[in-house]
Amino acid sequence: MKDKSTKICLKINHKSVEVVQGATILEAAIKARVNIPTLCKHPDLVATGACGICVVRVAGRSQLLRACCTPAEDGMDVVTNDPEIIATRRTVLELILSTHPNECLTCGRNGTCELQQLAEDFGIREKTLPALVSDVPKDCSTGAIVLDSRKCIKCGRCLTVCQEEQNVWALTFKNRGLSTLMTPAGDISLDDSPCVKCGQCSAHCPVGAIYEQDDTGRVWRALSDPGKFCIAQIAPSVRTSLGSAFGYPVGTNLVGQIYDALRKIGFKKVFDTNFGADVTVMEEASELVKRLEENEERLPLITTCCPSWVDYMEKFYSDMIPYFSSCKSPHAILGTLTKTYYAQKMGIDPSNIVVVSIMPCTSKKYEIRRNEYMAASGYFDVDISITSREFIRMIKQAGIIFSELDFLAVADSPLGDYSGAGTIFGASGGVMEATLRTAHYFMTGTEMPRMGLKEIQGLEGIKETSISIGSHELKVAVAHGLKNVEFIIEGVKNAIRNKAPLPYHFIEVMACPGGCVGGGGQPWPITNEIRIKRAQGLFKDDSMKKNRSSHENESIKELYKDFLGEPLGPRAMELLHNSYQVRDKYKR
Repeated sequence: MKDKSTKICLKINHKSVEVVQGATILEAAIKARVNIPTLCKHPDLVATGACGICVVRVAGRSQLLRACCTPAEDGMDVVTNDPEIIATRRTVLELILSTHPNECLTCGRNGTCELQQLAEDFGIREKTLPALVSDVPKDCSTGAIVLDSRKCIKCGRCLTVCQEEQNVWALTFKNRGLSTLMTPAGDISLDDSPCVKCGQCSAHCPVGAIYEQDDTGRVWRALSDPGKFCIAQIAPSVRTSLGSAFGYPVGTNLVGQIYDALRKIGFKKVFDTNFGADVTVMEEASELVKRLEENEERLPLITTCCPSWVDYMEKFYSDMIPYFSSCKSPHAILGTLTKTYYAQKMGIDPSNIVVVSIMPCTSKKYEIRRNEYMAASGYFDVDISITSREFIRMIKQAGIIFSELDFLAVADSPLGDYSGAGTIFGASGGVMEATLRTAHYFMTGTEMPRMGLKEIQGLEGIKETSISIGSHELKVAVAHGLKNVEFIIEGVKNAIRNKAPLPYHFIEVMACPGGCVGGGGQPWPITNEIRIKRAQGLFKDDSMKKNRSSHENESIKELYKDFLGEPLGPRAMELLHNSYQVRDKYKR
């Protein structure tokens, strides 16, 4: 535990640096602007010292120490780069490479692989040790993420994030020594494990051992079929996440360029998932109001926009199903409306429409086929879901120069029009605030007096506040990162069991830390600093919108007037809502 009140001073390569007591040598080096290479250490995760790349020399110590997990001490004198240290790091790299396939050109991490970058930095041009690559088939069973254990470098990042950060425990190490393999717990397929397809393992893997299933080939084939009417939609968080892949500052909102890129790739229409988010708000706010006014025994209302959270709760908290919102996620809603409302409006045969979602996460690939409700129109709501990373590859494959795209391009109406509330769905706390804005209006006839609820924004794992709506005082909670869910849900269950006052009336959960801005399919790398900047871009977009509440969206009003009827009405329930089932953690 770091004691922020106590400071210590040490030297890194003869340069004095002050850090808080409990900081590691690696953290001190970062503060001193000295680079120490690492493979197993990630800013999100507790250090394990597994790789041994970060060794340093400390005056008075006979052995080299691992900087990532060695506490800094007052007066310590650290050297990070003498010839022995460099030689040791090179040897460690050569050992790792001896068990790693030489498949860089065909690897999804080619160009972004941390091991590849270190091999380049250390000038390793050939393998000097015998190859000891394991012969293990890829696990593609989930249809969302691919596990290629041959490429695992045993850094332990995926295990740490799956077990300690997400509390899923789908992955483990099997065997010991050179025979060590990263595998689903129980030596079963990933799809048979408790895996919730969140992709945080792939977001934290330094190499290509875990990555998203690539569906770009399916998209290209659909685009090349003259009989298909291809329509794209982009998730809220994609607009502030994509830019880092093209040299823009992290968090830059590039929504116009993205629309233009999709048209240049060949999509006939470009919609925005933010419109679907506005519809989600209309339905979810109506659910909240109905429970508050008619059936408080069904409180709290728990959000279900995140498919990994839905998967998790069906496996781990199925007894809470009565409290889940039945509303589909925004991209599924937009897909349904595309093949019903829009198809009818434009006279297009929905059997010829192909809806492609550009999403921040890997679990959307699973969600679009999760049950029969995902084909409410008679056709799959969404035909193909690709991650931000896949979309980046498509832009590059198309030879598009991003800096020359039209930043003033707009989405196609009516399913591309959105409010500020739709935009903030991409950040932790955004779904909660967006829904509260409209619930407040539905219950009082007035707009929520304060927007931009700082209490439920940011990266604290659990955030709480209360808000007055008419005669009701709502206690709300926001959790992101699945390890933070247990405290909230168990508190609610305990209150229900003891017939005590509820600790919360409305709960938002996002599986990925930071919400969708930190999704498992977003561009590498990912850190809290990056999550914050991406989220800030979304909240800034919201603050600049003329209409900041979903019920103010004129296209939403027209949709309900001409097609859906009332929120929670028969047609809305048929097309926009979902159901859940009790499922085992392990498939049988």
